[in-house]
Amino acid sequence: MKPPLEAPPEQVKAETGAKESSARSGSAPLIDTSKMSAGKAAALELAESSRDPLDERGSFASNLFIGRYDFDRIFPYPAQSDEDRAKGEGFLEKLKTYLRDHVDADEIDRTGEIPQKNIDDLFEMGAFGVKIPQQFGGLGLSQVNYGRAAMLLGSWDENLTALVSAHQSIGVAQPLLLFGTEEQKRKYLPRVARKEISAFALTEWNAGSDPANMSLRADPTDDGSAFIMNGEKLWCTNGVKAGVLVVMAKTPPKIVKGKERKQITAFIVDVDSPGLEITYRCHFMGLRALYNGVVKFTNVRVPRENMIAKEGQGLKVALTTLNTGRLTIPAACVGLSKRLLEICRKWAKERVQWGVPIGQHYAIAGKIAEMAGSIFAMEAMTFLTSALVDRKSGDLRIETAMCKMWATETTWRLADEAMQVRGGRGYETAQSLAGRGEEPIPVERFLRDCRINTIFEGSSEIMRLFVAREALDPHLKVGGAIFNTQLPTSERLKAVFTSGKFYVAWYPKQWLPGSAGELKGVQDDLRAHVHYASRTSKRLARGLFHAMTRFGPKLDREQLLLSRFVGIATELFAISATCSFAQYKIDRGEPAHEILSVANYFCRSAKMRIDHHFAGTSRNVDRAGFDLTQELLAGKHADLGEGIV
Repeated sequence: MKPPLEAPPEQVKAETGAKESSARSGSAPLIDTSKMSAGKAAALELAESSRDPLDERGSFASNLFIGRYDFDRIFPYPAQSDEDRAKGEGFLEKLKTYLRDHVDADEIDRTGEIPQKNIDDLFEMGAFGVKIPQQFGGLGLSQVNYGRAAMLLGSWDENLTALVSAHQSIGVAQPLLLFGTEEQKRKYLPRVARKEISAFALTEWNAGSDPANMSLRADPTDDGSAFIMNGEKLWCTNGVKAGVLVVMAKTPPKIVKGKERKQITAFIVDVDSPGLEITYRCHFMGLRALYNGVVKFTNVRVPRENMIAKEGQGLKVALTTLNTGRLTIPAACVGLSKRLLEICRKWAKERVQWGVPIGQHYAIAGKIAEMAGSIFAMEAMTFLTSALVDRKSGDLRIETAMCKMWATETTWRLADEAMQVRGGRGYETAQSLAGRGEEPIPVERFLRDCRINTIFEGSSEIMRLFVAREALDPHLKVGGAIFNTQLPTSERLKAVFTSGKFYVAWYPKQWLPGSAGELKGVQDDLRAHVHYASRTSKRLARGLFHAMTRFGPKLDREQLLLSRFVGIATELFAISATCSFAQYKIDRGEPAHEILSVANYFCRSAKMRIDHHFAGTSRNVDRAGFDLTQELLAGKHADLGEGIV
């Protein structure tokens, strides 16, 4: 996992008005920066130059925004093969047993320290090198098996989850597996697989969401053989324990078409390098054993061969790493949410109020049903996407972002509801419960620890903007140039003609009845939900198009409106994954009544949320809320601050 509070580079990338980069398309830029501040224009140009365009066919989730519903991409459910499952079984069983018998999660929370013995043992069993190939000392397991490991960790202790996940999801391992040279892999992967913690350093005091503001510099030496780093990094998770870091630094700018473009470059940096100091360990509301700190660089010499990818590609390294790396968080959320459900199920049967177990009261039953349905969908989405990653099934950046956003927000809601179900015993610490003779159930710890998940590795707001940017991509390719006043009139008129031809053919199709096909082998109940998702994807596409025609180039400012469209698409992805997963389970011989019960509940619940999102696209208080906030920032409404200390 990425450092808590460390906003990802998607913040700058997610400025949804950003159009296709000239560096990618080879044509004139499609974004009009003439009315932007120099800082915003530079940030957008840096982000777009690091962005790869989506594949023309898109992915299942990305196509929802253009009314193309390809259920056959995710059905039959891409289940883990028996062979792959068997490869991970031995390790996962050892991990499960070890966590239960040797990791005292409440003591770790109380002391703020993970015993070194636990870390050494996890290294010994390969938990820090799950996906690292065996030739480099790792286990060489799949993304699905890695997700299963994260699910186990998430169900037991979030501090260990963060340590293990940040180490290999965004630390040294993942960037090197994607971009590293053979020499870098031979040198560093065995170290991080079996003996050294790694970490990721991006955020600074004034640069987190906007890496264009980065101040840590890496200046080349006169002979070009190395770089000299100076500056500081904030919120570097694992930094306090790490032996090696991935560091993003500003390198000298380059000139592109006569304009200066800032460059961010990724480096591998050994923590024992002269001039590198961990100056402060940060502490947080939850994850009290998180080894997160401030890293200071004073004339730190980094050999050129420690550069990851090419100079100026650091942001691309970070973005690509996160596209897969952030799948660990929803997998851990599945584990935690399942643990919370078990706690609530047990308590709702045992606790009697007004003559019956509280689970027989609608108020509590509704909460537990929502847990069950949400967990089923969360598992379906996360492991569907993980399996597609293993199968190298195209660009899944939207699916991974949706999984991260939806699972973390849902888990936070479920943790809050679990506390409500447990009442005072949910709010009381496990240590206090044990002290007076009750079972030490750590709901309050789970609540504190899971809160950060909606912030790090891309906050929910950033995920929505990130997905919205990608969702607009097909439309921007067709008609984005129309609104760019910096382009010659001839090019803008050409774009009008081209987009007109496209939309004349495309738009009427969005009013035709949506169909997902015959759906042979799909239960009737599930088939109805899939057809609903197909129809609704067309309604979503129409709504997004109408918003584009209404707001034009100013649509990027309507972030709350865009977030509703993203919310609709995410729920459609969840419904679709749920139905595919449910049919897979039924075909495997699991009780059809039980599977349909939970799947039907979730799909009906998701439809209610979709209705709410659609309602907000036409009637909302977005503008009034923005205006009110500007008044508050200007010092008005002083009475709202009266009567406090």
